[in-house]
Amino acid sequence: MLINQIDLEKLFSQGGMTVTKEQYDKLFNYSKLLVEWNEKINLTAITDPEGIALKHFYDSVYPFTLTEISLNSSVIDVGTGAGFPSCPLKIFRKDLNITLLDSLNKRVKFLQEISDKLDLNANCIHGRAEELGQNTEHREQYDIACARAVSNLSELCEYCLPFVKVGGKFVSLKGSNGKEELKNAQNAIKVLGGEVVLVNEYTLPNGDGRTLIVIKKISPTPEKYPRNKGQMKKKPL
Repeated sequence: MLINQIDLEKLFSQGGMTVTKEQYDKLFNYSKLLVEWNEKINLTAITDPEGIALKHFYDSVYPFTLTEISLNSSVIDVGTGAGFPSCPLKIFRKDLNITLLDSLNKRVKFLQEISDKLDLNANCIHGRAEELGQNTEHREQYDIACARAVSNLSELCEYCLPFVKVGGKFVSLKGSNGKEELKNAQNAIKVLGGEVVLVNEYTLPNGDGRTLIVIKKISPTPEKYPRNKGQMKKKPL
């Protein structure tokens, strides 16, 4: 479940965001479905109302107030898991067209229910990023790729940048060690056609550190990328 509307409004106001009754209702229903489904499949370790509000909802929406996302942008959320960050973002940005990609079919079924029940009109896809990134229907077709994932930034760039149109961007939501990861990802970013345009370190209202890294796509990704997971591990960029 979710904290009450007044407390959620107070939480979001700390990031300069407002929450309407409609948005609260959708987030409430999201949290309810998340907890229900989590009893059947492993979606999240965070199931308490305060944790859901802060670490799933606030933490998904706030970073996108720090970088410009054009009206009606197409967004692919790579390895989205339980729908973070794209589903909460869509609740606050109805204009966005979101695609949710995950490699586990059970999670995709959950995402489809979230999309249907909350009227998100999301395109929910079961697949692997390294395979879909080579598919002409998806390769370099999106304005934005985003990921809130535990993979290191070098690998995330190889998974995500192939989806991004030239002129679009990859938005990576990292923890407090984001700048350190960025140092090790410089070559990958260059090889894959990217250029870092924003690095913003900030804290959540509870003090947890976060790093927003925005990489602009300045040239097409070479055809050989993304490689399969084994090749990425064996020969990191």
